[in-house]
Amino acid sequence: MTTLARGSDTLTRDALAVLQPGFTGTTAPDWLLRRLGEGLTSVGLFGRNITSPEQLAALTAQLRAERADVLVAIDEEGGDVTRMEVRTGSSFPGNLALGAVDDTALTQAVARELGRRLAECGVNLNWAPSADVNSNPDNPVIGVRSFGADPHLVARHTAAYVRGLQAAGVAACTKHFPGHGDTAVDSHHALPRIDADLDTLTTRELVPFRAAVAAGTKAVMSAHILLPALDPARPATLSPAALHGLLRAPVTEGGLGFEGLVVTDGMEMRAISAAYGIERGSVLAIAAGADAICVGGGLADEDTVLRLRDALVAAVRAGELPEARLADAAARVRALGDWARHAGGPGAVEGIAPAPEAGLRAARRALRITPGAQPYQPPTGPAFVAAFTPVANIAVGDETPWGVAAELARLLPGTATATYGRDEVQGPGAGGAPALIANVLADTADRRIVAVVRDVHRHAWMADALDALLAARPDTVVVEMGVPQAPPSGALHIATHGAARVCGLAAAEVITGGVAGG
Repeated sequence: MTTLARGSDTLTRDALAVLQPGFTGTTAPDWLLRRLGEGLTSVGLFGRNITSPEQLAALTAQLRAERADVLVAIDEEGGDVTRMEVRTGSSFPGNLALGAVDDTALTQAVARELGRRLAECGVNLNWAPSADVNSNPDNPVIGVRSFGADPHLVARHTAAYVRGLQAAGVAACTKHFPGHGDTAVDSHHALPRIDADLDTLTTRELVPFRAAVAAGTKAVMSAHILLPALDPARPATLSPAALHGLLRAPVTEGGLGFEGLVVTDGMEMRAISAAYGIERGSVLAIAAGADAICVGGGLADEDTVLRLRDALVAAVRAGELPEARLADAAARVRALGDWARHAGGPGAVEGIAPAPEAGLRAARRALRITPGAQPYQPPTGPAFVAAFTPVANIAVGDETPWGVAAELARLLPGTATATYGRDEVQGPGAGGAPALIANVLADTADRRIVAVVRDVHRHAWMADALDALLAARPDTVVVEMGVPQAPPSGALHIATHGAARVCGLAAAEVITGGVAGG
């Protein structure tokens, strides 16, 4: 553990104030409560911290008892990315599903209900929505987290989401500025590069962020992406040109005129940590115009907090970070904490009627159903679900269940399932798609097969397996739970536009001949 040299209490408090750390466990550790008393103003929560709404409410109350204006942040996008429902899957469809419906009133209502549930549990800052335009269909990290590929559609739904979330007293943090949609690299693993020119950025990536600022988003999250047209040397999180020169600059000077809180994406992500280290990266981010350092998804201990605190203080004393810049960043964090203290919390939602079915209704409306050549006959007995599962997106995590098997098993008792990954198709001795499909057919007897895929267009092994299965059993039902492309042949093709639990339920209802359209 590092030790801070004796110095200014104000400087130390400011350095703590700009950190948004995580921790392990379902109650706040003593070290975290002590640091809240010393100036720490924000805490980030992850799936590991949550077991139930009641437990979460008790945890946030524990934090608030130590510091009344604490910002309790969470990454709760709904859809594929959920922390509150990490063990069951989300009760809300994600952005792509909402964009597919293209009803901004629905998007606002879903965001308001999600915000109501967060506020009821004492969470007052949500690292959402994703305002990225999914212009690259091969994007490995955004995909269904985007409202779509049309900048103006994304813009109107981003604004609606911001309004709905903040109506419940939960600050929105629109991400990932200036846009992570045109990347083929996941910034959790490496530094993505977008070679678009400034005109393209202005007419595509920036359109939703301008809409979010106009809608009053309280925070914006920066992206760890390199945009040479904007800054050839540093990723946006560390770039004064991106944060001071574009996000903060007045509209009259070509900027977005944003005056709220700028939060970094997770600093332990390899796009930053591998090239700069989290200490140096944090100093550069604050100097560039960020106000809050998100860290704690992977690093969740007191030593990390103290290392970053000390690095910021040392940078000020060495003249590498202007003290006024650190003070300004800390003031912005405290200002949002003050807003949240008065606007957020359980009291903020007393006048908002619960809408427990909002997510399921939206998921039903988001379905796109393509019938097969023959009239569809729902199965009358147990089905067999063949789930073709890619490696999980880190932002989503591999602990959250997805698919239709659980819901089909409830609607069709006795339904069985098996999961197949790339190794089962292409691994040593696997025998390729024909061998796999022979095994699937051996397991199914006379059951209807339901093939569940996720972004099949991005995975050749998955496409090969699906083609082989459809050739052998053309009555197979196909459920695409990622970004849909042209539907394959089959008895029925259902595009859910996401893998939330409610998306799986909506698909299962259609497969069994039940509700569709919500």
